[in-house]
Amino acid sequence: MTRTQRGGSGAHVDCYIIWCDLKPGVRDMTFVEALDRWLGALKANGDIEGWRVLRKKLGFAPAGFGEFQIVIETRDMAQLDAAFRTAATRADPAESVHHGVSALIMNFQAALYRDFPDPFRKRGEERF
Repeated sequence: MTRTQRGGSGAHVDCYIIWCDLKPGVRDMTFVEALDRWLGALKANGDIEGWRVLRKKLGFAPAGFGEFQIVIETRDMAQLDAAFRTAATRADPAESVHHGVSALIMNFQAALYRDFPDPFRKRGEERF
């Protein structure tokens, strides 16, 4: 598998985080294999830096969060925008691989986070 972890590399990244559940009858490893094909294609194209797939453990998560969490890492918003453009073409080969994931999930929710503090953050001059 080509998923990556940040693991103390020191690089600051933006994280596009997705929560979802599997549609009834979808096997967990079928989902992970489809996700690896899609995100692996984005990584090979230089549209993302890496990703992780996490699964809820012992049912612990806030209400409404899905069984699975996917953390997609990008260098910056420009790279994330490139990933969205790839998906937005709705043309093959990307469309088939992307559909291979989206057809398996439901209850999709997403958020955008960044490492903090930003490397360009100055201290001592804050006014709020």
